[in-house]
Amino acid sequence: MSDTEKPAFDRVLLKISGEALMGDQGYGLHPPTVERIAREVKSVHDLGVEICMVIGGGNIFRGLAGAAQGMERTTADYMGMLATVMNALAVQSALEELGVFTRVISAIRMDEVAEPYIRRRAVRHLEKKRVCIFAAGTGNPYFTTDTAATLRANEMACQVIFKGTKVDGVYDKDPAKHPDAKRYDEVTYDECLQKHLGVMDASAIALARDNDLPIIVFSLDEPGGFRGILAGEGTYTRVHS
Repeated sequence: MSDTEKPAFDRVLLKISGEALMGDQGYGLHPPTVERIAREVKSVHDLGVEICMVIGGGNIFRGLAGAAQGMERTTADYMGMLATVMNALAVQSALEELGVFTRVISAIRMDEVAEPYIRRRAVRHLEKKRVCIFAAGTGNPYFTTDTAATLRANEMACQVIFKGTKVDGVYDKDPAKHPDAKRYDEVTYDECLQKHLGVMDASAIALARDNDLPIIVFSLDEPGGFRGILAGEGTYTRVHS
């Protein structure tokens, strides 16, 4: 895509899992991977696209897994929210190393490290071409970062959610385990729910459907994939009504 071409969207939300930041490690943060993702974000930011981000915390702590091991669910979920703040700060640092002004905005107040979530202030940051990373989920237990991403995308009037994953779209079954897995170019919200396709959790899909917010599922491991889709290139699945 040349710099003179207009990207397909003006304001987007990028949702990535915490696991995307750990590279080949089994846990934690892998700095070269964080830097690579930051460069992907910068390449889109350089086109003039306003970018929001939501990052999961599964590379550090997963609330549901903690609850399954006997921890009280609310406590486990709050621990997971704190993990998302750590990931957000890491990505902020990587982006600012590349010269991209970034704000971490937390749903749980922690004023020394992040701004509190105030919708109008966040919109103003976007208008000033700052990347906004929304951390700590919705601030409530029992809601995933997928739901937080859909909520923030609607509040920020984003035109689309980009869901970065390990695979290049939505499949009818796990392509890592089933060589005959079929990839969808397009799929409806209702099909995702009925067939349990695992794009996002049911609350997030329903919220996107009710507000007619499309979701593009693509591979975050494909270099230039994020920027390429904005130019109408690459392989991905579009989820819509």
